[in-house]
Amino acid sequence: MPIRVTIWNEFVHEQTNEAVAKLYPGGIHGVVADMLAEQLGDDVQTHTATLDEPQHGLTEEVLDQTDVLTWWGHAAHDRVDDAIVDRVQRRVLQGMGLVCMHSAHASKIFQRMLGTSCMLRWREAAERERIWVVDPSHPIAEGIENEFFELPHTEMYGEFFDIPAPDELIFISWFEGGEVFRSGCVFRRGKGKVFYFRPGHETFPIYYDANVRRVLANGVRYVQPAGARFHGEGRNIPEPLEPIEAEHEVDQSLHE
Repeated sequence: MPIRVTIWNEFVHEQTNEAVAKLYPGGIHGVVADMLAEQLGDDVQTHTATLDEPQHGLTEEVLDQTDVLTWWGHAAHDRVDDAIVDRVQRRVLQGMGLVCMHSAHASKIFQRMLGTSCMLRWREAAERERIWVVDPSHPIAEGIENEFFELPHTEMYGEFFDIPAPDELIFISWFEGGEVFRSGCVFRRGKGKVFYFRPGHETFPIYYDANVRRVLANGVRYVQPAGARFHGEGRNIPEPLEPIEAEHEVDQSLHE
């Protein structure tokens, strides 16, 4: 069965900034949808959602039909309803994958999943970024042919990046101005996986780069739900599967 991907984009800059609209005329969500179709073909089924749709396009019904949610936001993080963040968090803990791109580091959902500010240093100087593959055996790095790849003009993100230690670190970036950054990280939360990938900016054509597109497609494939379907919700089990020979009666009211 195809991976069911919902591509979420706040879709603000594309409607308010002429340069961004020219670069991403169908919205960044449109470019990501095209990229996944190009990279994964019949293995993916995409759906898009944006901030101004009812419930931000992320209804219970939509999320129930989503294996992986990708997230792009920048200018309107504060406009995302906390109830929707709660809803997305529950789905990730149940096994839905989450891919957060570039400035989504400051999104409510990324901060919620990681439990830290997720803040960093940045500079907009259109400088060169060299992205080193530090875990070449990782499935997200599949198809990257060299030890690193480069983007000629990017926004710099630099350490310290206020995140927990990643469960898996795949890429580290170096910038022309000298900074470094943990730019490709996987975090496991509940039954779900969260992939953060730094490259991307609304005024640079980064989502058209072949290596970036390959990594994002690999990331979607990697974080899709896997393993047993049982989610293990916490609950009381008063009746054991096997008989128990207890010496003393247990007062169940103490555990309510």
